[in-house]
Amino acid sequence: MINNLRLKLIGATMLSLLIVLSVVVGVIAFSTYQGIIDDADAVLSLLADNGGSFPEKIDEFPSDSVVPGDDNIGAPGNSASRHQNDILESPELEYETRYFTVTFNIRSGNLVSVNTGKIAAVDSSSAVEYAEKVLAKDKTKGFIDDYRYLVYEGEIETTIVFLDCARNLSTFRTVITASLGISAVGLVMVLVLLIFLSGRIVKPFWENYEKQRRFITDAGHDLKTPLTVIGADAEVLEMDIGENEWITDIRNQVTRLTDMTNSLIMLSRMEEPEPQYQMIDFPLSDVVEEVLEEYRSLAKTHEKNLSGSIQPMISLHGDEKSIRRLLGVLLDNAMKYSDEHGTINLTLEQQRGTIRLMVFNTCPYMSKDSLPHLFDRFYRTDESRNSQTGGYGLGLSIAAAIVTAHKGKISAATSDEKSLLITITFPS
Repeated sequence: MINNLRLKLIGATMLSLLIVLSVVVGVIAFSTYQGIIDDADAVLSLLADNGGSFPEKIDEFPSDSVVPGDDNIGAPGNSASRHQNDILESPELEYETRYFTVTFNIRSGNLVSVNTGKIAAVDSSSAVEYAEKVLAKDKTKGFIDDYRYLVYEGEIETTIVFLDCARNLSTFRTVITASLGISAVGLVMVLVLLIFLSGRIVKPFWENYEKQRRFITDAGHDLKTPLTVIGADAEVLEMDIGENEWITDIRNQVTRLTDMTNSLIMLSRMEEPEPQYQMIDFPLSDVVEEVLEEYRSLAKTHEKNLSGSIQPMISLHGDEKSIRRLLGVLLDNAMKYSDEHGTINLTLEQQRGTIRLMVFNTCPYMSKDSLPHLFDRFYRTDESRNSQTGGYGLGLSIAAAIVTAHKGKISAATSDEKSLLITITFPS
């Protein structure tokens, strides 16, 4: 249990850190990429406004210059516009920018001109191929390879301006790769620290848990002797003075206390770091059928309707003795808490790599709020804790411990608050 708590602590911390790092890297990536696009669109807009070339002198970003699809790029007071103005006012812009243009006739669709004088990596034929791909996309701007393009139409010609963004995109990819690498290294370092520190964090809980478990085991063994003596004394009294209601009550209560003590000791032993189980492959279907048959006569005596649906030839790798006790706990619980003339059904089936065991029983009332607590120690749905049912609130705790030891899962559900379905899944 403490190890599970430690694993959950590590898992929750690592998941939280992963989410935070993902958001941070995502925001950095989005803002950086958007900045590259905005800067490229600003340059493309300037080129489009000047017929596919830079003006002789760039005094300021034209206030009436608009990139198609971005109506606010030149709006006064726009922070992106101010940043783009700073770029466009740079005297080195014309010499740092690599671009090419392709112009077509709108009516005929024929090629009018190709200008690759400002780029060395693209020749005329490649430029035309890029332009044809852009026209096929039917978009006014976007990316094709590492080139940002802008399509603008005049009265008789359509011009496509391509801007080389390879350097900016390469820097962007390097930054993102480095961010992901640093994040991965950071996650590994935090994981190592958590593995080391989590042991110290849960150590006080582990010590308290061990003291509690040791106390239950020791107290249980210490209680056995006085309970045995009380039981023997009651038998001697019965032999001397005969049977009466007081002696009978003493013997009944001694039996109850003995059963409860044995259950506590068993539960404590099951939760030891290395419980003693004899794990072997055994025919689970046959075991379930045998236990079910043992309870048929008891169900008939208590006027309960007990039925079963058991898929044959199912085997399980586990401790047969513990599984028999698990089945006994589930059926005993169903017998005790089902309503008068109630229905009890046990189902065993195998599907999709798992073995599923289900025990269903009707009952007078089952609150959905009580379902998460059914497997807690000493928890009983009967708040008055009526002793007539004979339960101590330990049965389902023992069942949960057995299931956990077999690497299975146990859950409880109710559809109408007048029935209970216990579902157990084992890996097959």
